[in-house]
Amino acid sequence: MKAVRTAVIPAGGLGTRFLPFSRSVPKELLPLVDTPVIDAVVSECAASGIERVILVIAPGKESLAAYFRPNPRAEARLRAEGRTAEVAALTRAERLATIDVVVQEEPRGNGHAVQVAREAVGDEPFAVLWGDDLVLGEPPALHQLIDARERLGGSTAGAARIGPDRISRYGVFAGRPERGAFRVSAMVEKPAAGDAPSDLAAIHGYVLEPAIFGILETIAPGRGGEIWLVDAVSRLAAREPVWAVELAGERYDAGDRAGYVAAFVDQALDREDVGPGLREHLRTRGWRPPDA
Repeated sequence: MKAVRTAVIPAGGLGTRFLPFSRSVPKELLPLVDTPVIDAVVSECAASGIERVILVIAPGKESLAAYFRPNPRAEARLRAEGRTAEVAALTRAERLATIDVVVQEEPRGNGHAVQVAREAVGDEPFAVLWGDDLVLGEPPALHQLIDARERLGGSTAGAARIGPDRISRYGVFAGRPERGAFRVSAMVEKPAAGDAPSDLAAIHGYVLEPAIFGILETIAPGRGGEIWLVDAVSRLAAREPVWAVELAGERYDAGDRAGYVAAFVDQALDREDVGPGLREHLRTRGWRPPDA
């Protein structure tokens, strides 16, 4: 079995839920205190053994790639001033992984975003992580998917149990429990609650075998005239094993305003430098910690 060493991060969306901020700054650069969301995603890749990350961006989102490139001018200034902690903070992102960039010229769906990375990926298994879906904890969520692939064989998909009030926002798995996981037979994109084949929804990302590229190449556009990765994974599951793996960890939908704010606040509360001050501020606003 080939090891998973490459990850694809589709990051070409317009970020309309974060207007007006996203008029000029990609939503993936929204900060979690002082570290962008995309940094957290790439850091998860690095902590899971990924050596190479392919960012799929849209025209105008070149600042995403720039974040991971060296900044010699700033580094030289900081070194000259002996500011070693700031040098470490400045250079950390560029040392996480090899970052390659592919441009998705037209917004034709998240399946198309994966497809345009085909040449860069090659004939290898690879991970797909969404640039605004965070699952924080140990072991990293991607590591959990890779471990499941090594144990079960085939492709793996991140999953969570979702209530009927929210299930229509997700791709939903059909299938059956098997070997301590969930063997996928098909997927349905954003079904009505009454039509959902289960309460197990796709979150965070996938580890996929390269056969997915052949499916994406021939699949017809689906809902909204776009090519959806869910549809391709559904077809893949009819040909070879695909496993839905319930992920352990704290999940945040950082592509949603409320989810992003929750991630920001929780990350701030966990930090020694800003957590105490934030707690005190929140107390003045009537908040009480859970153990109070």
